[in-house]
Amino acid sequence: MNKFNRKIILLLFLTLILAVFLGITHGPVHFSLSELMLTQNKYILYLRLSRILMAILAGMGLSVSGIALQAILKNPLAEPYLLGTSSGAGLGAVLAIIIGTYKIYLPFAAFLGAILAVILVYNLAKQGNKIPVQSLILSGVIVSIAFSGIIVFVISLSSNEALHGVIWWLWGSMQVYDLKLLLIVGFIVIPCVLVIYVLAQDLNAISIGEEDAIHLGINTETIKKILFFVTCLITASLVSICGIIGFVGLIIPHIMRFVVGPNHKILIPATCILAATFMIICDLFSRTLFSPLEIPIGVITAVVGAPIFIILLKSKQKVR
Repeated sequence: MNKFNRKIILLLFLTLILAVFLGITHGPVHFSLSELMLTQNKYILYLRLSRILMAILAGMGLSVSGIALQAILKNPLAEPYLLGTSSGAGLGAVLAIIIGTYKIYLPFAAFLGAILAVILVYNLAKQGNKIPVQSLILSGVIVSIAFSGIIVFVISLSSNEALHGVIWWLWGSMQVYDLKLLLIVGFIVIPCVLVIYVLAQDLNAISIGEEDAIHLGINTETIKKILFFVTCLITASLVSICGIIGFVGLIIPHIMRFVVGPNHKILIPATCILAATFMIICDLFSRTLFSPLEIPIGVITAVVGAPIFIILLKSKQKVR
């Protein structure tokens, strides 16, 4: 790691600390740290810390999944929901909400839906022992469209009360109703992110070209299968608890690739820190922008992310 990248990592880390501080002290009602330590305010502190931890996990998991998929699929538009996890989780969650058992079974239903969608995509794309990139992308698109159509159909048959719950979940939220769920997601996301980081050098080689990677002794098909598995596990677990949050896994990797370069050994930790900061700030906006109303965080990430992506796209076009 060169001197410039060390400074960037330090700056990102300090920014994350500031974001955590703002996330703790600011909300519909602002408190100082000393006020939050009072007995009558400790529940508020607990709720805000839970949201911050959820935001950090979501930012890390989605952004690193985006990095891995962009590398192995050689597609700059690849993002965590490309393989049908969002539509599968959405269908599972919608069914749980419509049935009326979402408070208990929604995370499980969403996780199961996401995993089933990925299994379907994988089997549609598989050709022998290989997974052709184009077939995988097309299978993901087809499954996503099919499941999205079923979601719309189910929603059209639902009551207004259930419909509100569906829409709210589909656009994402950092609200954590059960600390056990947060811990379970943490035990899934963090090890999976570490697995991707361990494979950073393999990602560097695959990004250059699969043939070159094979000449270096890398079993590219095995690496791709491992990365597909861990990225799908990350996405399914996150979607099951916080809904669908777009743009994080797409724009943050591109921003950090522009800043620190394509070396995944540096790109992955830098992206983790920026994505965590981004999610905390977006969650803060979702809670305070139209206080006391809370806006789904997916709306905030879309409003912020779309212009950023357009700017990045135009800047790359100018470079060419």
